[in-house]
Amino acid sequence: MSTFIQKITQTTSGLAGTVLRIPVGLILMAHGSQKLFGMFGGYGLEGTGQWMASIGLNPGYLMALLSGSSEFFGGLALLLGLLIRPASAVVAFTMLVAIFSVHISNGLFMANNGYEYALTLLVVAVSLMISGAGSYSVDKILSKQ
Repeated sequence: MSTFIQKITQTTSGLAGTVLRIPVGLILMAHGSQKLFGMFGGYGLEGTGQWMASIGLNPGYLMALLSGSSEFFGGLALLLGLLIRPASAVVAFTMLVAIFSVHISNGLFMANNGYEYALTLLVVAVSLMISGAGSYSVDKILSKQ
């Protein structure tokens, strides 16, 4: 196996990475499903794209596709423990965009549409970029090859 793949799949977090990434992966997949597929009360690509365009994230449809894909497929990668470092980097970037384009002006608290939720996901993503996927993950299997 290439050294590059071994480096990005190496994990040092033991069980902690596994415990952290599974529920966060499920939550991200649910939010991505809202944007991409209109599931769980979401607006799908068309509605989410119109909203994103209305707040200046243009082209709205593409931004909805990118953010929804980041959340859904990034969440799936977290759930499986597959390529955690690149997936976490994409999720972290998406959360930074969400914080600074939508939530920062509303303060910290979610009750006011603030940034605390996106900040929490950002911190989890950065933590997983540093530590890796954990002991029960596809990355752990790949890093041993």
